[in-house]
Amino acid sequence: MQAFEYANPATLQEALPLLGAKWGQADILAGGTDLISLMKDYLHTPKRLVNIKGIKELEGIQKTPDGGLRIGALVTMDELATSADIKTGYNSLAQAAAGIPSPQIRHMGTVGGDLCQRPRCWYYRQGMGLLAMKDGKSLVADGENRYHSIFGDGPAYFVSASSLGPALIALGAKVKLVSAKGPREVPVAQFFRAPKDETTREIVLQPNEILTEIIVPAAANLRTSTYEVRQKEALDWPLAAASVALTMNGNTVTAAKIILGHVAPTPWESAQAEAALKGKSISPATAEAAGKAAVANAKPLSQNAYKVTLAKVAVKRALLDAAKAKA
Repeated sequence: MQAFEYANPATLQEALPLLGAKWGQADILAGGTDLISLMKDYLHTPKRLVNIKGIKELEGIQKTPDGGLRIGALVTMDELATSADIKTGYNSLAQAAAGIPSPQIRHMGTVGGDLCQRPRCWYYRQGMGLLAMKDGKSLVADGENRYHSIFGDGPAYFVSASSLGPALIALGAKVKLVSAKGPREVPVAQFFRAPKDETTREIVLQPNEILTEIIVPAAANLRTSTYEVRQKEALDWPLAAASVALTMNGNTVTAAKIILGHVAPTPWESAQAEAALKGKSISPATAEAAGKAAVANAKPLSQNAYKVTLAKVAVKRALLDAAKAKA
């Protein structure tokens, strides 16, 4: 990898001045499960690496006065999966974290890193750019696209790699981003974006900011679940996933959030599926109907129509699992 300057701040205030005004000047190192690979492949060539692992204020899971949770950016995926507070009130988050098959990545990877990781698109990973364009035309649309998006109109066809993004959006969570100018809070639903050009990243984080924590509102009376479909049980990224959050009055759904993962450049909310459930009880029939509604507007590419079925099944199974859970 390219030589770089290494900084090891002990506090957030020490770390912020070390960041750059432009991408490429500095990268943030936490678990490193994605960044080190990017650096070895020369996809990221930062002049400075800022190690934030020693910043204690970015650790821990705490309850907030309003009954929600504050999750530090350095919390590992294993800590999230095994936390009693998470498993009790936010089961979909625990399921998403526990679904990562590799014990090594669960113990090293952080929640902040999961949200900020770069796309796994093989065109991008082989240096062809985030949008994989050649002569003004996408290489993805007519190329090897079996693992790419089935929603959206391009030019971005990669899929969001985040395991936690769909569950956090369904829960109405926000992220706190801090720069030397001060903090800002962004809904997780607005944290991800589909780039229109190579100069725009797939998240709204700026090069001079650090994602410091996730704020999850109180989940009273919510029934939640995450269901992922993988090609294999060994280390692999999901082919499709669904995270759901249901507000119930007895057995009747009064409100629903249904977010698909790994099928679009951003976690994909299905308003049609949510509307299909309102006022109904969850049964195999209504869950299947919601799954069909969730993929009604899918636009598969030449090799990935199979993902439409997987996404539909993921929604159905997540809903049936959530309906069994205690609010």
